[in-house]
Amino acid sequence: MMCAETSTPSPGDGAKLPALSTPLPESRGEAPLAVHQPPSRQLSEWPRDELEHLAEEFGLDPTRYGTRQDLVAALHERRQVIASMDRQAMLDVVRWGRRPVSYSAGKEQIAQEICRIRLMKFHGLSQRGLVVLGKLRGLEVNENDDIPTLVHKLKRGEGFFAKINRKRRALLGQIVSNIVGETESAAGYSYVPPPQSDGPAPPPRAEATRPASIKEEIEESGLFGGITNRIKKTADQYLNQKLDEIENRIDRKLDEIDRRLSEWRDKEVANRVRILKITLWASVIVGLFSLIYSYVSVYLKGAIH
Repeated sequence: MMCAETSTPSPGDGAKLPALSTPLPESRGEAPLAVHQPPSRQLSEWPRDELEHLAEEFGLDPTRYGTRQDLVAALHERRQVIASMDRQAMLDVVRWGRRPVSYSAGKEQIAQEICRIRLMKFHGLSQRGLVVLGKLRGLEVNENDDIPTLVHKLKRGEGFFAKINRKRRALLGQIVSNIVGETESAAGYSYVPPPQSDGPAPPPRAEATRPASIKEEIEESGLFGGITNRIKKTADQYLNQKLDEIENRIDRKLDEIDRRLSEWRDKEVANRVRILKITLWASVIVGLFSLIYSYVSVYLKGAIH
């Protein structure tokens, strides 16, 4: 019997290996090979404006990258950095910056909220949170750096004009705070409630942190942005309060309806029992009259005859 000779293409040849039309057989005692499904749309296929928007969401300056390939490579690198971060450290930054994030949010969503934080007062932020904040702000920080070193790097990383603008916003915030006469509240930070799911429930309240004042909000987001955020928060609190009142009122109405239905049901049962008793007594009386009539009829006929 003669065997057919098969040639194996070398790595240097330009020939490509044929694609497998059938799945590989599973070996005994081993799990099946997981087939990697590529995403439906790669970053390299995105339009330039969407890539720039995504870069801004991840805290990158898209103007620093001249070509599309450089921007895509920077986004891939930033995603790898975010994936390697400690999630609890990222939540520390979220609590410090008081960003609206649910406890079950993913790392990229948390990172996007952290990149929106512009605060430069780092009181109350942990060392691991400072490391995460420094990495997302594009600074060279180490995991072993102490808090003063990290704070110094973060303050040094702020640009001159950015610092001037922050000081200007802080002055406007101080003026608005004095006009409004705002007093600091002792309420703690709470995570945004996630949609109902089977996942672990978030803690009802995180570590107690001082809520952001209108001065700090204006310093972070500007005059109109800070006032808008405060109006949104006040409107949300008012709506939540009214919704709670409506819910309590509906609960009271439902309890009252249930109580009235119970009373009506009890009265209906009592009336039916009374009717059954009257019917039973009427049947007994009619039976007695019938018996007496039959007895009298038989007695009188016997007496006559």
